Amino acid sequence: MAVVVPFENPSQPSIERLVGLTAPDMARVNETILSRTGSDVTMIPEVANHLISSGGKRLRPMLTLAMAQLCGYGGDGHVKLAAAVEFMHTATLLHDDVVDESDMRRGKPAARMVWGNEASVLVGDFLLGQAFKMMTEVGNLQSLEILSSAAAVIAEGEVMQLAAAKNTATNEDEYLSVIRAKTAELFAAACEVGPVLAGASKSQQAACRSYGMNLGVVFQLVDDALDYGGKSAKLGKNVGDDFREGKITLPVVLSFRRGSESEREFWNRTLARGEIKDGDLDTAMALLAKHHAIEDTIGRARHYGQIAKDALALAANSPMKQALEETIDFCVARTH
Repeated sequence: MAVVVPFENPSQPSIERLVGLTAPDMARVNETILSRTGSDVTMIPEVANHLISSGGKRLRPMLTLAMAQLCGYGGDGHVKLAAAVEFMHTATLLHDDVVDESDMRRGKPAARMVWGNEASVLVGDFLLGQAFKMMTEVGNLQSLEILSSAAAVIAEGEVMQLAAAKNTATNEDEYLSVIRAKTAELFAAACEVGPVLAGASKSQQAACRSYGMNLGVVFQLVDDALDYGGKSAKLGKNVGDDFREGKITLPVVLSFRRGSESEREFWNRTLARGEIKDGDLDTAMALLAKHHAIEDTIGRARHYGQIAKDALALAANSPMKQALEETIDFCVARTH
């Protein structure tokens, strides 16, 4: 059974303006990424580049560059910090795929499927080490504190998710706490360090951080919805992976809370106990449709998207501000 998800937007928002405005700096970031994945240990660049070169949008480092530009930064420290942000993100993906036992990432076999779990974890650790090395080279103590704190919060979020895994009693507030830590924190930190380097006011730093935090929530909520309503080719993973892995995401939380006793027993059997039979994914999608769980998840994403837009409201109008606002619309409307 197909679920009709209202992702499409007639105006087709995109991140092309953001890509264009950050392109010169992103070229330097990409050069830095390539140089910092080098190692005499052959497997390290092989594993790292398998994921780094696999077609991700690099939205997080772009946001670091964009916020630095928005706040008038004129140095080059933001390039290394943007590369550090991408390394932190890549490391978490390598670790996530091991924890989740994922087979695919961005449309191709996950690194763990090619080199094994041990190599994936250790190369992730290598990338984290390189990220912190670049942070110290920039020599800005506050940006180092922001990104290192983010690394700790992300790890806490992963453990929170592990504790909540297969727990159908998870409520919406608990779930939002997990995704703020696991996903949105890196968006927030990526958006905050540029203004810090630029010497922006505390209120400007806080506004940029708020933009990133709420955009990160948008990104994850749409991801949750796409797992049940997206297209496999565009997702880079199989539709229903969250269901098969027993993940409790917001669509499930809403459907479970709104369902009958027999429907809740279905979620307990499939997700809590992992007893999945043929046709169960179709049943899950039907229940999500019945209780409007997908569209309400997208509705929540729009809400957080508006908070992100409001965070930038006091910034002077500029092409970069417009690009950042359109990026929110893109993340809400994306189908990949």
